[in-house]
Amino acid sequence: MTVKDIFETMDYGTAPEAAGDALAWIVDQGARFGHFIDGAFTDPANGFDSTNPATGEVLATLTQATQSDVDAAVKAARAAQPKWAKSGGHARARVLYAIARLLQKHSRLFAVLETLDNGKPIREARDIDVPLAQRHFYYHAGMAQLMDAELPDREALGVCGQIIPWNFPLLMLAWKIAPALAMGNTVVLKPAEYTSLTALLFADICRQAGVPNGVVNIVTGDGAVGEMIVNADVDKVAFTGSTAVGRRIRAATAGTGKALTLELGGKSPYIVFDDADLDSAVEGLVDAIWFNQGQVCCAGSRLLVHEPVADAFYAKLRARMDKLRIGDPLDKSIDIGAIVDPGQLETITKMVSANDAGNTYQPQTTLPATGCYYPPTLITGLNTADTLMQEEIFGPVLVSTTFRTPAEAVELANNTRYGLAASVWSENVNLALDIAPKLVAGIVWVNGTNMMDAAAGFGGVRESGFGREGGWEGLQSYTKSKGKPKALKPIPAYIGEDTPTDPLDRTAKLYIGGKQARPDGGYSRNVYGKSGALLGQSSLANRKDLRNAVEAAHAAKGWSKTTGHLRAQILYYIAENLSARADEFADRINKMQGGRSGDKEVEASIQRLFTYAAWADKYDGAAKGVPIKGIALAMHEPVGVIGAFCPDEAPLLGLISCIAPAIAMGNRVVLTASEPFPLVATDFYQILETSDVPAGVVNILTGSHSELAPHMGKHLNIDAVWSFSSSDLSSTIEREAAGNIKRTWVNNGQARDWYGAEGEGRAFLQAATEVKTIWVPYGE
Repeated sequence: MTVKDIFETMDYGTAPEAAGDALAWIVDQGARFGHFIDGAFTDPANGFDSTNPATGEVLATLTQATQSDVDAAVKAARAAQPKWAKSGGHARARVLYAIARLLQKHSRLFAVLETLDNGKPIREARDIDVPLAQRHFYYHAGMAQLMDAELPDREALGVCGQIIPWNFPLLMLAWKIAPALAMGNTVVLKPAEYTSLTALLFADICRQAGVPNGVVNIVTGDGAVGEMIVNADVDKVAFTGSTAVGRRIRAATAGTGKALTLELGGKSPYIVFDDADLDSAVEGLVDAIWFNQGQVCCAGSRLLVHEPVADAFYAKLRARMDKLRIGDPLDKSIDIGAIVDPGQLETITKMVSANDAGNTYQPQTTLPATGCYYPPTLITGLNTADTLMQEEIFGPVLVSTTFRTPAEAVELANNTRYGLAASVWSENVNLALDIAPKLVAGIVWVNGTNMMDAAAGFGGVRESGFGREGGWEGLQSYTKSKGKPKALKPIPAYIGEDTPTDPLDRTAKLYIGGKQARPDGGYSRNVYGKSGALLGQSSLANRKDLRNAVEAAHAAKGWSKTTGHLRAQILYYIAENLSARADEFADRINKMQGGRSGDKEVEASIQRLFTYAAWADKYDGAAKGVPIKGIALAMHEPVGVIGAFCPDEAPLLGLISCIAPAIAMGNRVVLTASEPFPLVATDFYQILETSDVPAGVVNILTGSHSELAPHMGKHLNIDAVWSFSSSDLSSTIEREAAGNIKRTWVNNGQARDWYGAEGEGRAFLQAATEVKTIWVPYGE
């Protein structure tokens, strides 16, 4: 075309990116790759081909890892970890800084190799993926430097097994490796089978940056290799991928004591109000759903449009879809590249073909003759129950429905089992900031989408997983408290044959929904003191009692909307009423356990209530230092309904230590009291009844921890489970929690000092909250 033709037609010409250097690097390696273990590449062995999804051409042959390969990588990481941790924050910072600099120096090589291997447009790899990967290493170099000063009570976990997906191969690697290394861990990482080449190039960068042998190890292969890593001798598993695989990993790691973070699927709502800048919202939607061909876990794949502007918005959107350019990902004028693999393309095609609801629109676009391509697709007029409105497609397919009111928009947005991200479009900042906190998602963008940074935590809730990557909150899962924990000792109930000490029948009931309730099963058990005296009976709760308690907790959801100030006042009131009956509670503890420690435990319990009353309005979020014209607010939100098994050894203090932080942060709780010493908990609900605690905020059950544990773990309407029981319930709870990927906090057979620092503080506040990052750009 001549310049005159271009000006008259305004057609785009091609702008091809040269792939010669990237292909030459592959050839220089012999186009065959082994693993990177203990600072060196292994000899290539039997494996599989890595292909270019845009052409189908084979790029290289990779090695399928065996069990011995994984064992060798873990062994190398284990041997290198102590020295790497002891090298100090400054030494680690220098290495991470060197990695960041080398990523910059070779940025175009990484971008082209990523596009060849993954099929994403070169503009996205060049302008988003690679710079953000660099940013993570720079940012975490600073975290390494600050660790000794800012995290003096934390230390590295040890060896981290990391499994990353194929949609952002280099960026996910950076998200995983940078914080792990910064905190003194070593890693064994498995890239996705489809897209391993940039991970292998990164291994070469590690050698140049002076990363000590064994600190970074990379093994390639299919899902079986990921399973080997999960089951290996690692201290943490970090996984990004599908919810189905995440569920299996949660079950596989149950009871092992391995730390776990899961960043899983999503079906993120994209909400457009009638006062939104519709043209901007359309452009944002292009980035939300057709970025990386829609192969994004936080893709805005569920469009919710305000009914008054729906027709106008859809018209603008279809017109914009008609102009999207699909083709060779190495062409810098291309908007949509290739689907990563023929298998993924087939999945997308089948899901859309199987749908017979709504109206489907695809632009009349000519797709390339070869390669894995799928046209941008819009399906309007769906109902919330339609399969495509609920299931993650992971392709360039947008589904949509309309809403009439802001309340309906929130209801539709939250009508999903996922909770990763959301976008809100409105020129009314009051409306946008009213809606954002109501959305069940780990990250919310206002008038924008896909904004991410190393300084701001990223992660989801519900079946989108748990844990955060990035920011201070992301470091938490790569560190542990210093000190050697003591082994847990089961505490049996006392037995006896004496007659009741009180002639009146004082069978303690359960406490559900603000009322005393008889157990569904109609059974109770005798509770004896250390001397053998019969102190009374306590109810034996069953799964139906648990169901009733959870229903009562959900009915009290208004508690989460109260102010921290109000929650603090009620906690102070509880402490005041407990103080007034301190002698009575101390006497009850002494009779149950023997000895004279009751006064000490009651006083510690009162102080703990004061502690969390103080924290109720002071556990602040933060404005993150992200490089945008705007702010990213990390807000602490309640988890929801927390189930907890209270410590057996401290029947009052342990109960308070579970209740107070949870309700201080706005949660509702279903507690199973100390199994051998339950009567102090049934006395305590009298305190709750006189302390203005709303019905359903605190629910107390008594009975067998081991019998209730599987039911609490699998309950779909419980959002998190804590277990501090002297019976090690960790395996049961974590295995059952895989059903809805709920958060768990279990003791893994380790005892806790309830009178010391282990019994209170930020760890409890962190367990009682989710971090939601709300991005608010501003300016014209």
